[in-house]
Amino acid sequence: QVQLVESGGGLVQAGGSLRLSCATSGSILNINDIAWARQAPGKQRELVATVGIGGRPTYADSVKGRFTISRDKNLVYLQMNSLKPEDTAIYFCGARLLYRPPGTFDVWGQGTQVTVSS
Repeated sequence: QVQLVESGGGLVQAGGSLRLSCATSGSILNINDIAWARQAPGKQRELVATVGIGGRPTYADSVKGRFTISRDKNLVYLQMNSLKPEDTAIYFCGARLLYRPPGTFDVWGQGTQVTVSS
């Protein structure tokens, strides 16, 4: 089994920065892609960034140029710059396991709240 634990959320003013961390544990050799997703109140969860093993990161248009995803051993980071109030959401780390179809993230952490004030 794979476990994911997010941290680093908080309250920040518009234009500020935060770095989220996702610690992976358990059967981490079974992890293929890692994603950061977010869910705002009343909205569906949306992927904001993904990164594979040795692959190029991908980003949602809404965060491109402002967010950076990176992966270092068992840690995955999301550096968020130039934050906007519309970035306010619970941010989740997700994992796609080996042999699962692309885009299928089966394992999720508990999430960390990010609030951006105007």
